[in-house]
Amino acid sequence: ISIRARVCGCPALSLFAALLLHPLFPASAYYLPQLTRTHIRTRIRSRASNLYMAVSSKSPRPEPIYPVTRGEPTSASAFLSPQGIGRTPSVSAVRLSHILFRSRDLALETLRRLRGSATEDFRDDLVGSGGAAFVAFGDMARMISDCELTREKGGAIGWVDTAADDAEDAAKNEHLDLIIPAAVRKKLFDSKCKPGDVIATESDRGHHLVQITDVMADVVALSTTKRQARGQKRKRSALAELWEGLEAVAESDAKQLYYSMETMGCQMNAADTERMEGQLENLGVLPLADHPGAIDEGNIGLRRGRELAGPQPDLVLLNTCSIRDHAEQKLYSHLGPHAKRKRNGEDVVLVVAGCVAQQEGEALLRRFPEVDLVMGPQYANRLGDLLEAVGSGHQVVATEGLHVMEDATRPRRGSDVCAWVNVIYGCNERCSYCVVPTTRGIEQSRPVDSIVNEVRSLVAEGYGEVTLLGQNIDAYGRDMKPQRKFSDLLRTVAAVEGLGRLRFVTSHPKYMSLGVVDAVADCAACCDYFHVPFQSGSNEVLARMGRGYTRNRFLAIVDRIRQRCPDAAITADVIVGFPGETEEQFQETLSLMEEVVFDSVNTAAYSPRPNTPAAEWGDQVSDEIKQDRLARINVLNKEHAQRRRARMLNRTVEVLVEQRNIHRPNQVTGRTTHGYIVHLSGDIDELKGRTVEVKIESCHSYHLMAAKDIRVLNDCAMRP
Repeated sequence: ISIRARVCGCPALSLFAALLLHPLFPASAYYLPQLTRTHIRTRIRSRASNLYMAVSSKSPRPEPIYPVTRGEPTSASAFLSPQGIGRTPSVSAVRLSHILFRSRDLALETLRRLRGSATEDFRDDLVGSGGAAFVAFGDMARMISDCELTREKGGAIGWVDTAADDAEDAAKNEHLDLIIPAAVRKKLFDSKCKPGDVIATESDRGHHLVQITDVMADVVALSTTKRQARGQKRKRSALAELWEGLEAVAESDAKQLYYSMETMGCQMNAADTERMEGQLENLGVLPLADHPGAIDEGNIGLRRGRELAGPQPDLVLLNTCSIRDHAEQKLYSHLGPHAKRKRNGEDVVLVVAGCVAQQEGEALLRRFPEVDLVMGPQYANRLGDLLEAVGSGHQVVATEGLHVMEDATRPRRGSDVCAWVNVIYGCNERCSYCVVPTTRGIEQSRPVDSIVNEVRSLVAEGYGEVTLLGQNIDAYGRDMKPQRKFSDLLRTVAAVEGLGRLRFVTSHPKYMSLGVVDAVADCAACCDYFHVPFQSGSNEVLARMGRGYTRNRFLAIVDRIRQRCPDAAITADVIVGFPGETEEQFQETLSLMEEVVFDSVNTAAYSPRPNTPAAEWGDQVSDEIKQDRLARINVLNKEHAQRRRARMLNRTVEVLVEQRNIHRPNQVTGRTTHGYIVHLSGDIDELKGRTVEVKIESCHSYHLMAAKDIRVLNDCAMRP
């Protein structure tokens, strides 16, 4: 209004605008000619943000679904299936494998072998383990199971109906009696167990080791669904046709659906995005970049001013992050234009996934009634099932806890060279500042067989590098029966034939064992790279954070890495401005960085998050102090990054080529085993996916430049 009043030169309108804007510009509201559009928009957005927070405080977020108080049970089995996995209403079937033995002693020794603690004599008897710390369940079944019906299939029994044995139609499972008798099934269904667990039992057939490899859950039944409000009803959508017959999409006169995907946050979110994209493409929904009207990725689904330009998606999915407030606010910024499309009558499906979705739940629908689906990260591989309910005219909120299920479709990988592989979901820690336990749930480790089979598949497809993912990866296996160790999993995956490079993130100093460092040092496939967040160099701050370790404990891990892997890169995360942090405690953080000299540190100012104790403490550090400390620590971080990379000058290194250098098309980009980015001259079509040997001729803070002469070390071309 003020801008138009200034242009029109109307005194009355100018006075009205001045009075309207007075709360926003108390000192300058009467000097409208001095105000620019940027000033006005900035102040209005700031005031709108404050108003939004005030309204939000009157309508608090829903209570977190997962346990968040120290001392509460954090076993996935106890929390998700307290009456037994076969007695959980949402679990309709379980997928089983077994190994049959004549001898109880052999069964128990095999169980020890499965957790990597068998005797040396027994290890020697198992041929073909390839140096792995333990043999996968399926491989073990092929070698020693006495069950002729399942041995050649790796002990696989298949899907078993959990309700059939107690129902009148018990005949459904009668065909299993010759393999796994009803008494064994009952014991399994009554036990508090989860995928990956192995149960030892016996029957008239002999002694059994039975593994749950997967579960089938009714995700729609677990969700909250409601019919679209009258104002939200639209004409029949093309999405609904997918479940009346997928052939409708294939018809020449049927509308082809397109999706856009926006990913925010960590590597776990990136991996979840790949899984969700795989499901959409399996349904016949294509990425918006494939739209015939798309000239390039720079002109589709974007804004021109406040409007959207170019072809627009039929389905918009925002995979969100809530680790910091800034990341959360990105969601609301991205939703606005597409919500407007829907209000204008366009047939568009809006999906909010990830951590903000889990955090907000139904509250998100109250703020944005245009949203069709709100789904937590644990539902990432069941997007198709939830969209079926959306297609029938429902709004769906899926945030309930459930056992993690294996992917039913192949992920659409974001890279042809490097791939993510989840090994553990969730986090049982209770750091006082962190929202992850309430958004990603309880720790659930994947079965060893599932992980190993996925890695083998990736190697067969030509991937040169695999990164194992976990919010707290060192906790892998502690939730399983029998318990397993991440160091053993690392050795097992590294032994997969043909695997070029293996990385893992993120380690927790409280749980990171020296065995993990030894595994990296001993296994040729493991990259000499460690990411170990320290968060603060002050013991007092670490205690208030609830991290569970001290400065000396962290430095002991660094010493072990330097001893066993002298040239390894070490990266970390740190938070400055934590509530109550003094200047002296901040200086302790700087001194720890000086002592270690990290290759790179992800730095962040503390951001209060919902459902975390630290957000309610009264000794919050001012934004000015936070920004000052962040600036100072970034200067030191850059200096150390430069120093660490400077040692690579004139060194010959191996680089896995990943992509074209987006700034210089005649160059390609790859990484060393240390994780250093290297730019070198070359044709991406010839070098992508290959490992080359180059000499470093210049070093910079966050990348290296290679000489023109290169030597290709492998000839494995990428898959078509």
